[in-house]
Parts: sequence; C-alpha cells; structure tokens
Amino acid sequence: MTLRQRLNIIIFGTDTPAGRTFDVVLLVIILLSIVTVMLESVPSLQQNYGNYFRWVEGALTIIFTLEYITRVWVTENSKKYIFSFYGIIDLLSILPSYLSLIFVGTQYLLIIRALRLLRVFRILKLGRFVGEGEQLGRAIKASRHKITVFMGTVLATVIIMGTIMYLVEGRANGFTSIPRSVYWAIVTLTTVGYGDIAPQTIIGQSLASFVMILGYAIIAVPTGIVTVELQKEKKEAEDKIKCSKCELAGHSADANYCRRCGEKLRP
Repeated sequence: MTLRQRLNIIIFGTDTPAGRTFDVVLLVIILLSIVTVMLESVPSLQQNYGNYFRWVEGALTIIFTLEYITRVWVTENSKKYIFSFYGIIDLLSILPSYLSLIFVGTQYLLIIRALRLLRVFRILKLGRFVGEGEQLGRAIKASRHKITVFMGTVLATVIIMGTIMYLVEGRANGFTSIPRSVYWAIVTLTTVGYGDIAPQTIIGQSLASFVMILGYAIIAVPTGIVTVELQKEKKEAEDKIKCSKCELAGHSADANYCRRCGEKLRP
C-alpha cells in the first residue's frame, strides 16, 4: 500500500484506530481555533495577549492548510472533494487568515470553522441523526409555500400595526418614524419586548396588548404547518415498509417483523 493510500484511509476513514484518532485530534484543533477567535474579540484579552493569539492562529492556519492540501492529494477524485460540501467548508475555513493580511478584521470569519464540527456525526456514527435532519428538511421544503404566505401575512401585519402606532403615539413618545414603529411591532409581535420603545397613551397600550396576544397565536402557526408535514413524511416512510408475505403496509420505521403475520420485514 502506497503512502497516498494509507493517508487516504487515515484521513477519510473512521474504521481504523489511526483514522479515528486523526478525526478526534482534528476536532480538538478546530475547537481550539474557534475558542482563540472568540477570545481575540474581547478587547482586554486582545490588548494583553494579542500577539499570542496571532501566533496560535498562524500555527493553526498552517495546520489546516497542510491538511486541506493533503486531502486534495490523497483523494481519488480531487475535483469531487474540492466542490463537495466539506471541501468548500475546509477551504473557507482557511481563506480568512490569508485575507486578513489584506483586509483587517476578516480573521474573525474563521468562526466558520465551527461548521467543520459537523464531521462529528460521521466520527461518532451518528448517521441516523443525519437521516432525521433530512426528513425535517423535506418537511420544511414541502411547507415552504404555506410558510411564505404566513410570513407575508406577518409582514403586512407589522407594517399596519407599526403605522397605526406611529399615528397614535407620535414622535413625542419615541415612535419617531414608521420604520422605527414597525421595529416596535416586530419586537412586540414576537414577544421579545426589549422595552426601548413603549406606548404611553391608553389607545397605544391597548393596541400593544392586542399585538402581544396576537403574537402567541402567530408563533404557533409555523409550528403546526411543519408538524403536519413531518407527520406526512413519517406516514409515507411507514407505508413504504411492506410485508413481503401478507403485504401489510404501515409498519414503524424501526420494526423488524410484521405485526400481522410475524414475517421478517428486512433481510
């Protein structure tokens, strides 16, 4: 076995001790890089330990660069890896370091390395969770038209409520413009309630109360839409599991035997 083949097994495989160790070490380095970027953004730490942060980040960038080049070299289809999801993420995780040499501040984009932690699903054999995530994605995609209509309704509601509040309260009470009043309507409708703007008149407070109550009802709508689609996805998945003996469908995804005749569902 050539060096390239051995490295391919170590880097892209998790079934060997060396491959598993490589992935775990890589995750630790990624976490170290993310923590370094976060700490460097703290003014007091950056002032006292800025040089140390730059040295650590420089060393980690070299490691990630060598790792990326090695991945491109050892893979059988380099083009496929480069344009794959993980390949693009691996490239984007090192570009900000080099861009920071030209554009100051772009080094904070290195936080995108957090996406590389998605490899933990492959390393820890959590593929079943990926399947669940795909099911959720299909449910959201199937309900996208309903959600679009819902979001349009919400947008129209906050614009109308914001405009009315601007007319009721006016500049004297902090509602200095319609956009700012719309901002208040969004904050109130989503039940966040920052409190930086608050109505002072009886009419304004009554309207605010109505918007708050309306917010609870609106929040429940997208949840119900997605839940229905998830149930459809589950039903369709169960209908595909059919007994080869009695042809009964509708078994649970984790069922091994037919609930009617006891025949094994999967070979």
